[in-house]
Amino acid sequence: MGREEQIINERKRKLKELIAKGVNPYPHKFDRKNFSLEIKEKYKKLKNDERSKGKVSVAGRIMTKRNLGKLIFLTIRDSKGDLQLIFQKAETNAESFENIKKYSDIGDIIGSVGIIMKTRTGEVSVLVKKAEMLSKSLLPLPEKWHGIQDKEERYRKRYLDLIMNPDVKNVFEVRTKILDSIRELLKKKDIVEVETPFLQTLYGGASAKPFKTHLNALDMDLYLAISPELYLKRLIVGGYDRVFTISRNFRNEGIDRWHNPEFTMMEIYCAYCDYNDMMDLFEEIYENACKKVLGTTKVKFRGKMIDFKAPWKRMTMLEAIKKYAKIDIKKMSDSEIFEFVDKNKIDIKDKTWGWAVQGLFEHFCEEKIEQPTFILDHPLETTPLCKTHRNDQMCKLIERFEPFCMGAELGNAYSELNDPILQRELLEGQQKMLKGGDEEANPLDEDFLNAIDIGMPPTGGLGLGIDRMVMLLTGQESIRDVLLFPFMRDNASSENSKSAENSKNKKKKK
Repeated sequence: MGREEQIINERKRKLKELIAKGVNPYPHKFDRKNFSLEIKEKYKKLKNDERSKGKVSVAGRIMTKRNLGKLIFLTIRDSKGDLQLIFQKAETNAESFENIKKYSDIGDIIGSVGIIMKTRTGEVSVLVKKAEMLSKSLLPLPEKWHGIQDKEERYRKRYLDLIMNPDVKNVFEVRTKILDSIRELLKKKDIVEVETPFLQTLYGGASAKPFKTHLNALDMDLYLAISPELYLKRLIVGGYDRVFTISRNFRNEGIDRWHNPEFTMMEIYCAYCDYNDMMDLFEEIYENACKKVLGTTKVKFRGKMIDFKAPWKRMTMLEAIKKYAKIDIKKMSDSEIFEFVDKNKIDIKDKTWGWAVQGLFEHFCEEKIEQPTFILDHPLETTPLCKTHRNDQMCKLIERFEPFCMGAELGNAYSELNDPILQRELLEGQQKMLKGGDEEANPLDEDFLNAIDIGMPPTGGLGLGIDRMVMLLTGQESIRDVLLFPFMRDNASSENSKSAENSKNKKKKK
């Protein structure tokens, strides 16, 4: 019998004995009135060995236990932090003392009522008068000093990660505050929060491969949303002036430190605006979140100090290529551009001027952009939903920007296309690409085109990646560190993958 199995059997024995004694180890409720942080703050001025008069009622998970016979020290962890409990035979209810001494283990959840005292070493503690078991734990926690070392195990068993690593919870508390700051700002600007469907008969609004499912009730195929864009534009057509949604998007594509198949995106659409207005709004959202949540616009990420204070740097895509690739696209013929692309072994989606420019930017520029920077005026081919640039006589560029920081794209925005004839032409082109095998092209959405035919006012729209924003503002290296439940392989697949990797490594050594 292994050590863990022995521990589990011992805990089950204690559980049975508690029940035999008439103790319910899983009661329905406990009247908790106080939290660790509040208690420590309120009673920090007590003198060593001094006791308070008022009673407190606390509850939490046992993280440490020291049994000294007539004295037992426990540390419990609640949602606000850790707190020491002291059980003293002469002070604690006899049954409570006995049950804690004999039947409690690290990992159990208990409730206690007592008075506050400060120990000789200066630690604010609860001198327990009465305690009860609230949840008997059957599985041991990971070893205290080492915790969960395997990162995959941490993500897969987030509940253990949160128990053993309190700092992890802080990241998600900051995430909530960031979202609160965004909603507060947009509400002040009269931008209305709305909801859009996750299950859609047709997907659109982004270049991405969708997840497909089936609705049995109507015997029809559906898709998980890759973007809320087309639905939000329908609302603009319907008379909403300013709308936003913070929603889950689902894209059947690669997984890396910046990408998860399921992620959170905010999209905003404002009638009678353009991409210049969206730039101002984008940087204001970031700056406001930094000030509200962090108290500063300066954030350290991967050893670099980033400043999100507005205004951010602005640079066209062609200017970025000139700076980082050391070539001037404006002075090159198409054949010279393609020759340069081939020479540098850059994969491009299609052999056109626009896709070559996009490929050059991705290859030479993205990773080198550290401070928050708007990259403006993208090639026409990169999206079918954006207006052509008002100052570009050749109609090769569109009024689109993407903000970049530390090599990552933070969002996307356009002066939205509202010309119904051109919109149909571009989406029909997308439909042909889809039929031709381009899995990221959009199907033809006749209802959306009908809405544009009804008439959509000039509109600025933006999408902002919430997960990437949280990564940057909390200094986290991977998107999995800012998602409570990131996508993971199932255990069997993970074990098979590890075995295959180990076999490869052994063969290499031979």
